Amino acid sequence: MTVQAGQERTSPPDPSPQQLVSATRGGEKQGAAERVTLALFIGVPFLALLAAVPVAWGWGLGWLDLTIATVMYFVACHGITIGFHRYFTHGAFKANRALRLTLAVAGSLAIEGPLVRWVADHRKHHRFSDKEGDPHSPWRYGESVPALLKGLWWAHMGWLFDEEQTPQQKYAPDLIADPAIRAISRLFWLWTLISMMVPPLVGGLVTMSWQGALTAFFWGSLVRVALLHHVTWSINSICHAIGERPFKSRDRSGNVWWLAVLSCGESWHNLHHADPTSARHGVLRGQIDSSARLIRWFEKAGWARDVRWPDAERIAARRAA
Repeated sequence: MTVQAGQERTSPPDPSPQQLVSATRGGEKQGAAERVTLALFIGVPFLALLAAVPVAWGWGLGWLDLTIATVMYFVACHGITIGFHRYFTHGAFKANRALRLTLAVAGSLAIEGPLVRWVADHRKHHRFSDKEGDPHSPWRYGESVPALLKGLWWAHMGWLFDEEQTPQQKYAPDLIADPAIRAISRLFWLWTLISMMVPPLVGGLVTMSWQGALTAFFWGSLVRVALLHHVTWSINSICHAIGERPFKSRDRSGNVWWLAVLSCGESWHNLHHADPTSARHGVLRGQIDSSARLIRWFEKAGWARDVRWPDAERIAARRAA
């Protein structure tokens, strides 16, 4: 069925029983080996990144580099979370033309692939979440420790190199029908170039030095993109392997609180899979969701309308028993 982005999408039918690979085991406890495997997979890369910051401070990292990297990170991150995900994929709100195109470009700056492909892949993920046909489920190979390690790698980034491509005409016909969106998607190479070159340009002009350009490129381009990619991919891997599941969903999506700020609210993943078109993912007390806050501001400015905010009744209806 062809839909327009910004309108409510009807969820595709569930896969047939023959396609199901395993039942959701949301209430089961993880074994010790599984917990250790997850802890190593999750903790080591982030500890390495955190250790690099104090080591590099004053030796190639300063306030200017940190500011450039932070601004670029959250512009691109919100472009993905608000634009590619909540708006283009799920139609959580309707946007005026200027905001629609701005979100398409901002999300492209994250360098996570062309817009149309990103949306097609994610819609397919929701149709087959954690079942056969899901492009990036960490449970793809089974539940033993070796299978989980292989599955986590697949869900995190291995699936990006899969030769099998999601049919875009089937999963994103509404975006293909929009000439401007098609053009932005085809110009992915241009947005990649801009995303990588803006930090060194700013760093070089502010410091009037090649050294300033070089350090801004390293932290504001390379490190910033790598961090954003791993945070985004962690929603596919980590948030489908661990986390609290207070809401009913037909998969293993979980809420991972310590990813909330860096993921701009996307790590409240259990609610998202329980209610995919909701404009807010962090619906419980204390759950930070900067993407929902920005959507609220867009709504007040008149740039967004028909926002699908979850009310108390809607939230209660999706609570797990």
